Amino acid sequence: MDSFELNKIAGAVLLSLLVVMGLGVVSDLIFETNPPEIPGYEIAVATDHEGGEAQASAEPDVVPIGTRLVEASAESGEKAAKKCAACHSFEQGGPNKVGPALWGVVGRAPGSHEGFGYSGGMSEFASSHDAWSYEELDHFLTNPRGYIDGTTMSFAGIKKPAERADVIAYLRSLSENPEPLPTE
Repeated sequence: MDSFELNKIAGAVLLSLLVVMGLGVVSDLIFETNPPEIPGYEIAVATDHEGGEAQASAEPDVVPIGTRLVEASAESGEKAAKKCAACHSFEQGGPNKVGPALWGVVGRAPGSHEGFGYSGGMSEFASSHDAWSYEELDHFLTNPRGYIDGTTMSFAGIKKPAERADVIAYLRSLSENPEPLPTE
């Protein structure tokens, strides 16, 4: 290969680079872009109402737990409680796992299951509550961390009131002497 061939190859490479750069300059002239005065996107937000009112108005719509327990199904609650089985055992004399065993939890004093190390938040809650009532369990299972500040239970909660009632009915059945249903 002589120098004339090398010059043709180098010329072709340089011409290709020149064409690519030229196309970039020409496209900048054709498609002119103006940067925005303020970088980013404006998001329009309605400000004609205050936050928090929807939650306050939603609370009275929930039927009391006593009424929901009359229609609750322990069988459905057993199915729904399978998501709890990763951290809790349900059988009598069952071992503590990440969370305490739940046999006999309805009516039991909070933070009192033998052999389980409770969080500071649960211990503080236990000092002011005598037993897990149906109402307390309903509130706790709705949002554990929101109801007991400092609990280490990482479960997000059960949002559907009927499903919570089913789970509580199942927990009630996990006892030799189930607690009586509330009269309200």
